[in-house]
Amino acid sequence: MNIEVLLTESEIAGEFAESIEARDLPEKFFYWSAQSVSAWQRMAKRADDSLFATWESLATKAPDLTRAFGKRVPVISFGAGTGLKDRFILKSLAQAGREVKYFPVDASQSLLETACAGAEDEDCEALGIKADISSPMHLMLAADVSEAPRLFLMAGNTLGGFDPLDQIKHVAEVIQKGDILILDARLHEGDDVRYDPSPEEREFVFAPLADAGLSLEDGTMEFVERKDPRLDGLLMLTRRFHATSDLRLRVAGGEFPVARSERILLNFRYRFTAESFRWLLTEHAGLRVVVELPSADGRYVTAVCIKA
Repeated sequence: MNIEVLLTESEIAGEFAESIEARDLPEKFFYWSAQSVSAWQRMAKRADDSLFATWESLATKAPDLTRAFGKRVPVISFGAGTGLKDRFILKSLAQAGREVKYFPVDASQSLLETACAGAEDEDCEALGIKADISSPMHLMLAADVSEAPRLFLMAGNTLGGFDPLDQIKHVAEVIQKGDILILDARLHEGDDVRYDPSPEEREFVFAPLADAGLSLEDGTMEFVERKDPRLDGLLMLTRRFHATSDLRLRVAGGEFPVARSERILLNFRYRFTAESFRWLLTEHAGLRVVVELPSADGRYVTAVCIKA
């Protein structure tokens, strides 16, 4: 198993300490530690079957979509996680006689190892890239592991874990003529912005603070979804921990006091209307949507894009 490291464990640990001090935890820390990965896997068991069905259906079209690539198909997955949805694509391409090389990209060493092992079980050559996909430089370096044409994947509402207006621009910058990008988005249905997280989601969101020595009894969790004023149809779910007593967090060998009533932002998640997602891809990022697949239950949409 080969993994190329652009983001070291010591760098992540240092950034985690800085983020705790700033009271603002970005996306990558929710998949970093063993505790976070376990919490994510428990939450993932509740994942929508409809999204998996969409990727399974899309996989049957992958050989035709990549026909212009020729025999060789490099697959680069941004925010790959365990690569479970990616493997539908890999298997379909391999069964069509294509030479597939898989490049999962993620900040989590554990998840990368799982993604690579899963691909190798399908007899697919894999090179994991440990990187922070919120970094334009890391995105560029990850994309440069192979020459165009390349098939890029972003599965599981990966875009929703970042500021989508910035992130889709950064992703589009590495897409060249001949490349294909496939990504999905979690849709918001109707005008109701109330949000009720499951117990598994609460546990997952809290996991980085549990790593720092806190328990759920040390405060309260706040989940608030509101409209993003920058774009009609864009909704941001903020997750915060509100300390109800004076606390001390232990991170990277140091201690960080947190006063009673302080709040720690536990990143955010975005949901989209179909119209706002399409606008982000086309008008904002300069991509062209060639296929759009809604999930059977209408909760997700998956788009196949090329450079406009």
